[in-house]
Amino acid sequence: MKITAQEEYGLRILIRIGSCKDRDGMSIPQLSETEQLSQHYIAKLTRLLRMSNFIRSTPGNKGGYVLAKPADKIVIKQVLEALGTPLDKEFTDENGAVMRFCTSSVDCSSRSLWQMIQMTVNNLLERITLSDLVNENEASKTIFDALVPEFLEKR
Repeated sequence: MKITAQEEYGLRILIRIGSCKDRDGMSIPQLSETEQLSQHYIAKLTRLLRMSNFIRSTPGNKGGYVLAKPADKIVIKQVLEALGTPLDKEFTDENGAVMRFCTSSVDCSSRSLWQMIQMTVNNLLERITLSDLVNENEASKTIFDALVPEFLEKR
């Protein structure tokens, strides 16, 4: 699994917008200042997030970006995929079909390990929502403390 700068910064922008209490949201200049990124790059990332229906713009000269749907309906795996490529692309063939696990050789066995790790990460990312990330630190810690043991029990 590789997380690109675009995916990381896009997620950070979405978290900022999700955390914003102003009903007009956050503008590109505000996001640029808080994230220390160029306005051009912020505009590119907000465009991707807007086209994927995670955010929407608010009208007026004080307008900015707000969430397009409730934070608990925004799944982090979907956000990362909208900002980049599917996280498990490395384990698909040229037609997009998932490669099967195999154990016939050392190379194949190690590939199976990476596939299992990727599947575990994907499963976890499908269960984390933006709401989990925009909560105050103590609330997020409580959520993740509950999520991780539950996730590990499924092994």
